[in-house]
Amino acid sequence: MTGSLARVFLAGLALALLAAPALARRHDPEKLPEIRVRDLYYGDALFYYYQHEDFEALTRLSAYEHWNRMPHHEEDAQLLMGGLYLALGMHNEAGRRFEALLKDPVPSGVRNVAWFYLAQVWYARGYLDKAAQALSRVNGRMSPELEAQKELLLGNVLIHQGKLEEAIRLLSAWRGTYNWSAYARFNLGVALARSNRLADADPFLSGVGTMPAGSEELRALKDRANLALGFAYLQGGEPARALPALERVRLNGPYSNKALLGTGWAEASLGDYQGALGPWMELRKRDVLDAAVQESYLAVPYAFGKLNANAQSAEYYESAVESFQAENGRLDAAIGRIEDGDMLKRVLESGHGGGETFGWFWQLKNLPDAPESRYLYVVLAGNDFQEGLKNYRDLVHMGDMLERGGYDMEAYEDMIDTRERAYAQRLPKVDALLASGVVTQLQQRNVELAGELQTIQARHDVAALGTDTEREQWARIQRIEAALAGAPDTPENAELRERLALVKGVLFFHLNDAYSARLWEQQRSLKDLNLALHEAQSRWIRVEQARRAVPTNTGEFAERIAALKARIEALQARLAVTEQGQADYLARLAVDELEDQKARLASYQVQARFALAGMYDRAANAGAVPAKAPAAEQQGAPEQPAEPSEQAPAPEGPPPETPQPKSEEPPR
Repeated sequence: MTGSLARVFLAGLALALLAAPALARRHDPEKLPEIRVRDLYYGDALFYYYQHEDFEALTRLSAYEHWNRMPHHEEDAQLLMGGLYLALGMHNEAGRRFEALLKDPVPSGVRNVAWFYLAQVWYARGYLDKAAQALSRVNGRMSPELEAQKELLLGNVLIHQGKLEEAIRLLSAWRGTYNWSAYARFNLGVALARSNRLADADPFLSGVGTMPAGSEELRALKDRANLALGFAYLQGGEPARALPALERVRLNGPYSNKALLGTGWAEASLGDYQGALGPWMELRKRDVLDAAVQESYLAVPYAFGKLNANAQSAEYYESAVESFQAENGRLDAAIGRIEDGDMLKRVLESGHGGGETFGWFWQLKNLPDAPESRYLYVVLAGNDFQEGLKNYRDLVHMGDMLERGGYDMEAYEDMIDTRERAYAQRLPKVDALLASGVVTQLQQRNVELAGELQTIQARHDVAALGTDTEREQWARIQRIEAALAGAPDTPENAELRERLALVKGVLFFHLNDAYSARLWEQQRSLKDLNLALHEAQSRWIRVEQARRAVPTNTGEFAERIAALKARIEALQARLAVTEQGQADYLARLAVDELEDQKARLASYQVQARFALAGMYDRAANAGAVPAKAPAAEQQGAPEQPAEPSEQAPAPEGPPPETPQPKSEEPPR
């Protein structure tokens, strides 16, 4: 399964599950409505999910769930977390969540689609039993398209499980769209061939092998069908019927080597060793790492021997021995480099791509630039190595995240130290301020001001609310008035009293005219002062509380950070052990594969040496080694050719993803 298509499956699964409550009220049980987000924190997690940052989304969902920040999306969050666990390769955890959540409250249509998607992922992962179990959870029929895909997937699972008769019954009754029909016929033909019903399998495999193909995916499927049919006929002792199928395989396709080898053995089985040399000689020019090419190194001299061209046969046997010996030495060197432990680092570096996300569907795109890379094609393409490599890559990613988490803990420790130092620096000033009683004094002064204003209002003391100049003038008038009150009654004093009364009247008029506005302004200022004092007192209380709480809070944070730091260190230690174990496992896989290649080469080398020794022994008994026979005079020998070592390939069915008409990706 490709990463992009796997993401489509996971997104479809998550969306289907998210939409479950609303689907119960819709006509189409498999149609997805819009999602209405009611909790901000759930929307935050969805933001990271749609950015393909699955780990970040899962982390936030777990944290928000712990803090109970998503009360309106509890079930949705659980379902989305199941999908994210699935995307990150934690299939067991995802399966447990789905089994717990996909029950009666979820509409049957959504539940069926979810189990179907989950079965596809289980199948891609290689868990056939769990894939079959998930398919059995589908209750009733889905839409025609999904129902056809489900039955085809089930047939594929049955073939892999060896339940051929069940697969044949299921696929014989299969009805689906054109895009899937080629896979259905191919799978049915494979099941019939493995059940030794070759006559029944031929129409299906021949039909797939001769169909028009407009994409690389379908062309590869054609090659597989022809190869499977050809080798089935070879193993059934019908080489004449094997030839047409094998000759339909493309010479530049991924299955051409096996087809060339099978074609040669079919020709040899018919006694046409001259004809067998054509495909075997072409095969011999190809990469010696391929098992079919290695076998051609023995098949070519074998054919020359059957044609009585013993000199050419001996020459090719000697060449085979030398090639096998040289390749064996290179394999030893490659095994040594792999055991040194640098292989995985180079593999991850070569497979890194910009924008790639971590997850179980990650695929290695390039091979590392190393001498042993040429031997690792088969290893890296294998499912065991790919799955192990994905797990190792995720372990490395988790190690990086734990390392960043350790850096974060150090940053938090620095923040706490800074906070403690700032607290220690400010504490004397805070204590002095708290001991001064400033707020109490200000409150007392406020009470006094309120009393003064009430007295002014009660006495209607207009001068008390005047400006400084006006109050000074009013005070002078009162002093002059007091002085004139004790002065003798003279004309001059009488004139002064009249003039003073006039000035006093004018000033009183101005003071009285502005009295009401000034009184209202003073009352408003007094209210503002009351509010300011209330806020000051609240802050004062908070300062007192902070004075008592800061040391406690800092200590609690320090304890939590210390505990998290210790936990991270423990996880790092466990992770290092697991990572090393996974690295050793992958190295063993690679070394075992190379050892298998060495063993195969050693077997071929022994066969070549034995054949060469027998040839020289016969030549010595005959007196001389015969010269090369002219091609026109070379005749077959009575001995029977060796049985072809290539077994009929175990054709797999369609890949877990839906093949698109224009897809250029070969089926898996």
